[in-house]
Amino acid sequence: MKQVWDYKPDASRMAEEGGWRAASEVKPDLVDNREIMTTHSFDLDADPAQIVWAKRELTVDERKGALVGQANTAFQEAVNVETAKQLDDDPASVYDAAAVATAQTTLTDRLAAINAATTHDEVDAL
Repeated sequence: MKQVWDYKPDASRMAEEGGWRAASEVKPDLVDNREIMTTHSFDLDADPAQIVWAKRELTVDERKGALVGQANTAFQEAVNVETAKQLDDDPASVYDAAAVATAQTTLTDRLAAINAATTHDEVDAL
């Protein structure tokens, strides 16, 4: 196999190069937030040929890592909004330290909840 295209080439190219075959993708059913697709293999004996995707389970720590990233991003966005106010040319635009403190408390509470989770069900509850 040299190439896989997601559309059928025109007739002249198929005639010129030869060896073209139809293929279909076979994707596994995934449990939302618990499994992801990984590598693929080819079943050239099937007609049409098949591109078969594998899957694997996400670990609790992988899921927690994604939630930590989201929490950190939300905090950073709050800080950026307030910093932009401070740097703004508009004198009415004022940095709000209380908003940043609230965002920090929210982050701290969220991280504590994430760190306390040890199972998929506990992560789901977050």
